[in-house]
Amino acid sequence: MAPYGGLIRPGTLPMSAILKDSPLRFRPLRERDLPWIMEIEQRAYDFPWTEGIFRDCLRVGYCCWLYEEAGSVAAYGVMSVGYGEAHVLNLCVRPESRRCGLGRRMLGHLLDLAHRHHADTVLLEVRPSNRSALDLYQGLGFREVGVRRDYYPAARGREDALILAYRLG
Repeated sequence: MAPYGGLIRPGTLPMSAILKDSPLRFRPLRERDLPWIMEIEQRAYDFPWTEGIFRDCLRVGYCCWLYEEAGSVAAYGVMSVGYGEAHVLNLCVRPESRRCGLGRRMLGHLLDLAHRHHADTVLLEVRPSNRSALDLYQGLGFREVGVRRDYYPAARGREDALILAYRLG
């Protein structure tokens, strides 16, 4: 077995009954989606990405994907891939759609894309205070490999980031 839990195969992630009843689909994020993305980003985070950051990610060709539920953006993810390594830069689920398996599905999609782009390892940073995200990542096989000191802005100064890694296939 791979040191970080192995590859999550498409279609093997559990879905809730709520998701099974909804018309869902992954599709590439486009510039015209940014108003919806920004609305979710600002509600989800105390220190959200700017629209300019998302535009830059689209411009340089990062893997930018969203998950639609009945024609509405429910989740999105941004990942860079290069030189055998992928880096999940942003993964977000609309606040009212959390705890339904969407984060797991979005991350599974990004891992599949990383594998198709011949990445061996997927990295990401997460706030130690973000227990739900940390539980998701660790539950899927991500393992802590380091710490970035004072990485995130916080209400009182800065917060460290845990660096997590996942070894593909």
